[in-house]
Amino acid sequence: MRLYSRGQLLFFCFLSGLIVFLFILGIGFPGFGSKKAEKDGAETAHAPESGKNLTIPAEGEPAAALNLKQSEYTLPMQLNTADLVPYTEDERENISIYEQLNSAVVNITTETIAINWFLEPVPQEGGSGSGSIIDTRGYVLTNNHVIDNATKVFINLADGSQYEGTVVGTDPENDIAVLKFDPPRGAELRTIPFGSSDSLKVGQKVLAIGNPFALERTLTVGIVSGLGRPIQTSRQHVIRDMIQTDASINPGNSGGPLLDTLGRMIGINTMIYSPSGGSVGIGFAVPVNTAKRVVAELIQYGKVRRGWIDATVVQLFPSLVRYAKFPVSSGLLVSRTRRNGFAEKAGIRQGSEPVQYGRSVIYLGGDIITSVDGMKTNTLADLYSALEDNKPGEKVRVEILRGGRSSVLELTLADREEMLSQ
Repeated sequence: MRLYSRGQLLFFCFLSGLIVFLFILGIGFPGFGSKKAEKDGAETAHAPESGKNLTIPAEGEPAAALNLKQSEYTLPMQLNTADLVPYTEDERENISIYEQLNSAVVNITTETIAINWFLEPVPQEGGSGSGSIIDTRGYVLTNNHVIDNATKVFINLADGSQYEGTVVGTDPENDIAVLKFDPPRGAELRTIPFGSSDSLKVGQKVLAIGNPFALERTLTVGIVSGLGRPIQTSRQHVIRDMIQTDASINPGNSGGPLLDTLGRMIGINTMIYSPSGGSVGIGFAVPVNTAKRVVAELIQYGKVRRGWIDATVVQLFPSLVRYAKFPVSSGLLVSRTRRNGFAEKAGIRQGSEPVQYGRSVIYLGGDIITSVDGMKTNTLADLYSALEDNKPGEKVRVEILRGGRSSVLELTLADREEMLSQ
């Protein structure tokens, strides 16, 4: 038996108390901050006046389909540009878009909680980013990572006024968030009009407005450099169809609008590829059609409801493939299915031979899922991507491998949140 001095015992007690305190606050433990943000977002959600009438945006008039209230906007070629005669046509286009829309771009700052030397929680300045006002009632579209883990969110307008905002809803999977602030009575907010990301072409001109390095409402111009870029943002999540642009995007631009030459939002500036941390001409934006698809649900529910296969699946890895002598090296093994669930009723077979792997038990002998809804599922991230735009209750085609033979089953999706919380 080892004996400890009084000083050592006091040190151990102090260390234990510090760990418990940090655990309660959720600081330094992955996932705690984001779950709190999502919970707070759901509790403080402000449903629009039209509430349950929110629908998926119709092509051509997304603002009307979302029941958003937007300010008037004049297309650049319809403006009276007599005072812009000395400038080229391209310059007049840039100037007219900026003059109309820069005030619709906000600077978002956050406040977080830190622990001082006396183990007291103290507020400290968090990160900053950009956002687009999409509704005259004060709804703001931005990136989720701009406000993730924040205890307070502040929205700074072009006139210098600042308002405390609330998190209406978050979609970490697409790195999208909707905020809300209450503008003063009679205030006329300028909003960013929605466009479409379906018909984009590599080479077309785009404009970005944001707050890089806290330099408010900065305009940069570039082109669409690539389309359909799949960018992995976490171990489980891949954002599909990202827009690549060489328009200069830097820290602080996140959440701001990427615009076409008509001044319509076609993307949300999200991240850059840069060894130095500054812009090297490789930026990425979430397509606006993805945002339009989830904004209605974020405003109404505070989250996005997604479908899921009600089964426990295991991503194949080399040692498991060798041990079980699987005929394929990638895919998702069905370890267990929920009793009387959709997967079981669809004919998906679970495993029956338990094997110990670390602290987990994997059941061998079940089907191997190789494709869902037309997308190959080599990894769990692929499964998340395949079902990103599917709702609970929808039917999808699932391709399985059983006994070396491939077959396709039709399966009804369960609720993802319900499944993953079990």
